Amino acid sequence: MDENLGKFIEDFARLVQLAQAGQHRVPAGAQLLATLSEHLGVPAGTLPVVAEEIPPHRFVDADIQMAELAREDPQFRLVGIGGGDQRHHHSLSDMLQQAQVFPQFPLSQPDYANMAVGPDEQRQAVALGVWLFSHGGHPLAVLQRDANPRYGRQAASLEVLAGSTDSAAGFLAEFRRRMQRQSILKGQIISLVMENYGPSAAGVTFHARPQLAASEVILPEGLLQKVSDHALGIAEHRDSLKQYGQHLKRGILLYGRPGTGKTHTVRHLLSRSGSATAILLSGGSLARISEAATMARALQPSIIVLEDCDLIAEDRSFGHGPQPLLFEVLDAMDGLASDADVAFVLTTNRVDMLERALAQRPGRVDLAVEIPLPAEAERVALLKLYARGIPFST
Repeated sequence: MDENLGKFIEDFARLVQLAQAGQHRVPAGAQLLATLSEHLGVPAGTLPVVAEEIPPHRFVDADIQMAELAREDPQFRLVGIGGGDQRHHHSLSDMLQQAQVFPQFPLSQPDYANMAVGPDEQRQAVALGVWLFSHGGHPLAVLQRDANPRYGRQAASLEVLAGSTDSAAGFLAEFRRRMQRQSILKGQIISLVMENYGPSAAGVTFHARPQLAASEVILPEGLLQKVSDHALGIAEHRDSLKQYGQHLKRGILLYGRPGTGKTHTVRHLLSRSGSATAILLSGGSLARISEAATMARALQPSIIVLEDCDLIAEDRSFGHGPQPLLFEVLDAMDGLASDADVAFVLTTNRVDMLERALAQRPGRVDLAVEIPLPAEAERVALLKLYARGIPFST
């Protein structure tokens, strides 16, 4: 045998022995179980785990609330879990049960995910970590993990371990109350995105609020004001309308040929919408209308924009088979209470093909406005607007 090869084998064998000796000195698998048991004051493997699912688009909110709740205890700790891919496949309960039989899941540094909290802001959220703290005088351990379709998790989650189920329930009740009151999505303009793993795994994209003055939207006289009054003006009188039992939920349909200014008009509405939450749906993301309606109700005052809604709302009488997305749109618009301060703004190039139940039923779309081709006066105004001071010959 080659002398160098023999030395390599001897050194490698010695390295394996040292690694095995190290495992016996510090039982890596016992670390998670021992740490939780010590913190809770009882054997962690004997306690039930209470799980709470978090929708992917609320994961950053959950991370913010968890950090605030944990830091109310000056002695809080945040630890990670090692053990390779197994930690992603197993629940906290599974990990604790396996750690009693075979040493694994050593403590490590938490995993983090860089996540958007605004058009130009990011936050490092805990993607996998265990919060150790006391709440209401009772020690708690909370495993926080984000959604990860790669490992079969379509939703984020909290897994709460406490000495009693009442302590866990009390903590989760407080967590839910805080989640209902606060959200980084409130007052933002967002679009719901589709990803390879499907809508339930998708997140949100933040957009800066447009700055578009009325003078930059060239429409026939009075038309823009009519649209603005219905989309935004009603909300300015929400208190009076609620007092007299009048509805706030409203629907607006902007229709006309491509390029006449429907999307431009929507951008102006968003620029004037103040602190309202706006949720934009187009193309494949129209499939997320039910989720958007739920978000809009929680984050009101809100605007839901459905671009090119004829893609999913074609008139059923044309007989192209079932259209489940159409029914989702109808259910979403009907499902919101009349006092919900939510405006649906729909655009279409093909109003003649649009489902009559969507466009002609009160309470769904109660204002339909044609955005026409520009007449001579509007064409002159458009040239002046987009010339931006460029000299033209006459």
